[in-house]
Amino acid sequence: MHDIDTILETMREAIPAGPVRIKEAVEAGRKVVGCYCAYTPYEVIRAAGAIPAVLCATSEKPIAAAEEHLPRNLCPLIKASYGFALTDTCPYFHFCDLVVGETTCDGKKKMYELLNRLKPTYVMQLPQTVSEDAVEQWRVEIERLARRLEEALGVTITEEALRREIAWRNEERRTMTEFYALSRRNPAPISGRDVHMVNEFFRLSFGDPEALELIRTLTLRLRENYDAGERRVSPDARRIIVTGCPTGKSVEKVFDAIEENGGVIVAFENCGGIKPSYELTDESLPPYEALARKYLGIPCSCMTPNDKRLDLLEGLVGDYAAEGVVDLILQACHTYNVETFQVHERVGVPCITVETDYYQGDVEQLATRMGAFVEMMG
Repeated sequence: MHDIDTILETMREAIPAGPVRIKEAVEAGRKVVGCYCAYTPYEVIRAAGAIPAVLCATSEKPIAAAEEHLPRNLCPLIKASYGFALTDTCPYFHFCDLVVGETTCDGKKKMYELLNRLKPTYVMQLPQTVSEDAVEQWRVEIERLARRLEEALGVTITEEALRREIAWRNEERRTMTEFYALSRRNPAPISGRDVHMVNEFFRLSFGDPEALELIRTLTLRLRENYDAGERRVSPDARRIIVTGCPTGKSVEKVFDAIEENGGVIVAFENCGGIKPSYELTDESLPPYEALARKYLGIPCSCMTPNDKRLDLLEGLVGDYAAEGVVDLILQACHTYNVETFQVHERVGVPCITVETDYYQGDVEQLATRMGAFVEMMG
């Protein structure tokens, strides 16, 4: 029988081994396509026989180098993305054959122009509203991506391969959604920090069936042990949902501030959590149309209007019995920052906006603010 702590430690140890797995895959003849965003249709990349690898973007270390080319008052995620590439300190970028980007925000799409000097970068033109016309436009863009991949990798993407990868990606989403749903229980059976770590493990598993099976085993063990009376989280911990900008290593300071001061994160609405997984791709539709409808439905703040994000968040507050919401904003992320007002209007529970960057100088301030926020909830 797998012990929960043993499984978690196995996952934790596997994360830094990701670059080795990519290197071995490249040496075995596999192609790698670098990605930054939840709008990237992994299914198309996998149908081309390549590995979609999420590129490094969540550390303050390369930001100083990036600021030699980029303005200081730019989102840290964009600066870190470019800085890792510029300094050749992201192994996934080093090994990738092509980078796929999307026109989600102005800063990113201009950064991709510079990134293209370092590595071939294909930028998909993302419609920033949801309509039937936009779905058709996005379908065309996904087909163009397929043709670019065929050209770059010397392969042919078949409908059979697309349907196979759509089915597998849906299976990944089901597995993660089942894992996330555990935290609807009260008290939660697992801390938010551990949920975030499992997210990272999944992200760096590169579609490995064994990794997905390990997540299923963890879900099963957590459920069994919980039903047998085990409690890993205090029943007094205040239930918090984190929403807003993408998460990552350098903003784990916010999660620590919440969970070390009387809270527990029961859900991450962010694009590294529930947001891209809660809806499946319709396997009955033609593959490119199905992918267009699925991915265009992701409620990122680059969309206007973005009512779907507010609806999702409101639903999560009810489903996860949340007592508070932390709206995480990266400095200079204007789209998420503008949506803050509507988030506070809609969630129906205490809500606090935390604006931060990747530097660690505000750790004590965050602890003070989160402690006061949790205490305010009673």
